[in-house]
Amino acid sequence: MQRKNKNTGIIPDTKQLSIQFSLDGFSFCIQDVATKEIVSFTEYGFETPVSTPELLQDEIATIFEQDKELQQDFKKVKALHQNDLYTLVPNDYFDKKHLKTYLDFNIKTLTNDHITFDRIPTYEVRNVYVPFVNINNYLFQNFGEFEYYHHASVLIPNLLKYSENNTKTNFFVNVSNFSLDIVVIDSKKLLLANTFNYQTKEDFIYYILFVAEQLQLDPNEFQLTFIGAIEKESELYNIVYNYVRNVDFIQPSSTFLKNHDELSHHSNFTLIS
Repeated sequence: MQRKNKNTGIIPDTKQLSIQFSLDGFSFCIQDVATKEIVSFTEYGFETPVSTPELLQDEIATIFEQDKELQQDFKKVKALHQNDLYTLVPNDYFDKKHLKTYLDFNIKTLTNDHITFDRIPTYEVRNVYVPFVNINNYLFQNFGEFEYYHHASVLIPNLLKYSENNTKTNFFVNVSNFSLDIVVIDSKKLLLANTFNYQTKEDFIYYILFVAEQLQLDPNEFQLTFIGAIEKESELYNIVYNYVRNVDFIQPSSTFLKNHDELSHHSNFTLIS
């Protein structure tokens, strides 16, 4: 497990904790409630993804026992579940009595799965998903009441806002160590949002070109914007640049991670933007 951290050394009177976890990592940031300024950010990357939510809880419990920043009092706690167990449903077709039915079209659900949904601000759609219930229970034991969302429910409205003044097709790729989120926005309209798991750089470019083909987008025309765990010197970037003409990195509103030696400015967009 690898730990990366940036800390301003400021100790605010009241603090908010935001956490994001997935089967391949765990990260959190601490903000001053009064000023909204980020005072600390920490990222833990797993060498290989864990296979079950139970093993993820074991990893998180170890982190909580060792990381003193998580052993503070927080006025507010927010958690983001990052997984591919979700689907978007337009409000006109949404009925909370049929949550399992929506997911069954896209993923395999179990009888005892807890299924919930988020309203996505500024867009007429609900995100139906399976949260890691055991992680929620663990967080409740540590902090009491807290808010939780699916990471796509935060990523999508942030990207809609980011691209609101751009009339071109925007093809966003949010990269994690073993998964990528693809969000495509055209003229302020969401065309697609999906998550894919990858193991090789060939898997990675396949999903990007597959989505482009399905949406009939010319790789020589659309703007591809990277977010997350990818750098210009990486194999992932190089293989994409061989096939897509216009490639860039997102410019987040927060400059907290700018010029950091280990954490890039465009990483952890859903937590620090």
